[in-house]
Amino acid sequence: MTSRRLPSRLPAALAALALAAALAGCASPGSHFYTLSPTDDAARASVASTTGNPALLVSLAPVDVPPQVAKAQLVVQNDATQVRVLEQERWASLPGDEIRRALSGDLTQQLGTIDVYGSPHPDGVPVYRVSVQVQRFESWPGSHALIDAVWSVRSLDTQAVMTCRSVLNEPVGDGYDALVVGHRRAVAALSQAIASGVRTLAAAPQASVTTTTKNGAKTLRTKPMTIMACPQAATAG
Repeated sequence: MTSRRLPSRLPAALAALALAAALAGCASPGSHFYTLSPTDDAARASVASTTGNPALLVSLAPVDVPPQVAKAQLVVQNDATQVRVLEQERWASLPGDEIRRALSGDLTQQLGTIDVYGSPHPDGVPVYRVSVQVQRFESWPGSHALIDAVWSVRSLDTQAVMTCRSVLNEPVGDGYDALVVGHRRAVAALSQAIASGVRTLAAAPQASVTTTTKNGAKTLRTKPMTIMACPQAATAG
């Protein structure tokens, strides 16, 4: 009876498997991913299906956020001067993108329109450019979620501008899910303030002004008749 030798590579293969098992046992737990996008897709689809010819359009620019929170990981406050970066708690996309996507969905639903940023749009339909700069985006576990934002609405037809500030402070319970829900409520309140700004600008009385060009031709343009104050909701905190 002859004995069969084991292949020389088998011990190395077994060692590799053992090493992989050891590494798997020491691996960190899986990451959790969060989003600020609304979940009421059915309602949004219903609005989209009835706005083939909206009375106005919005163009929401990319949203700026502070550099210290412009990362995939959730950044939470330990106290006024110390933060923690949570490696296993992450945003589905960068916070600025999450805020912009949520605001776009809210604004188009509330105003019955579409967001045409970066897309061609028809002549003859008023377009309102919305810009948002988040100055503070704070996450306090078990306490509150805060968004402090300066935003503006500009009519591309008349160049009239409304610039406002919104400070939204939402109480939250324990856990990171609660923090994200608090930020979602803050974004929803911010979108309501911006939508009010768009409506105010759209409803502002217009005056016709005749101007003369260098060659003597006369042109007719419009300009806002009044200076528009920020909506009251824009300063609620």
